[in-house]
Amino acid sequence: RRDINSMPFVSILEDRLEYFQPPPPPNAPSSPVLVFLHEGLGSIELWRDFPERLAAAVELPALIYSRAGFGRSSPLTTPRDIRYLEREASESLPTLLETLNINHPILIGHSDGGSIALLYAAQQNGPRPLGVIAEAAHVFVEDISITGIRNAVKAWQTTDLPQKLARRHNHPEAVFRAWSDTWLAPWFRSWNIERALATVTCPTLIIQGDDDEYGTSAQVEAIRRAVAGPAQTLMIPHCGHTPHRDQPDVVCDAITKFIRHFRKTETKTETRKTEKITNQLHPEAMLPAVAPL
Repeated sequence: RRDINSMPFVSILEDRLEYFQPPPPPNAPSSPVLVFLHEGLGSIELWRDFPERLAAAVELPALIYSRAGFGRSSPLTTPRDIRYLEREASESLPTLLETLNINHPILIGHSDGGSIALLYAAQQNGPRPLGVIAEAAHVFVEDISITGIRNAVKAWQTTDLPQKLARRHNHPEAVFRAWSDTWLAPWFRSWNIERALATVTCPTLIIQGDDDEYGTSAQVEAIRRAVAGPAQTLMIPHCGHTPHRDQPDVVCDAITKFIRHFRKTETKTETRKTEKITNQLHPEAMLPAVAPL
């Protein structure tokens, strides 16, 4: 079990971010690395044991971290605007990966984290991702998103949700208000990143629950249409906004198969490139053998 009081911090830009790298599975290579990006009310702890479970299944190391404002990381110091997710993707995440020497990430993002993962893959700043798993990601604002967040505001006012968030965050009310106030603001209704995804060329797995209270299958189809690289989709029955919690077996199995497939494909491609370079450098290797007289 993780000890939240002994997690290390890394300084990037003007923030200190808590992060955790579970002990890697036996015989795991040092790269690539699974990088987990949490939801809009999330932190390291909200992932529970899913990162360790997936890392063991694919035999790869992992990184989990809390963005600024979340968990035990530095608090938010400025109000959010319509480009807060884009800035996470173009500034904070690439700096984090470079600081921790992660050169070949596989991004696994949930909700806000899924949107950040897609945006990161679409831009050219930082180490190139080998693949993206977008779980309950959003690329535009739907009516169901607004309804779901309004229901969450009622829960904040009438249930023990503040106490629950206080167990995961140093500044729970700031976390909740930053999320709810931003998404319910009239100026945020026009937020849309579909066109930005045209430069996503790495393999993408898009996962969503049929009963997601914040989004519909329109998000999945929009991502599938928008990305330029190979994309797979998975709609999970009897599943809400957090597939890795609601249907962990299904999600772990799907991601494992996805990663194994594209890594196998990538290995074959690299082998062909190496053989081509070898033949160019040593053309005599292409000549047929001549029998001695």
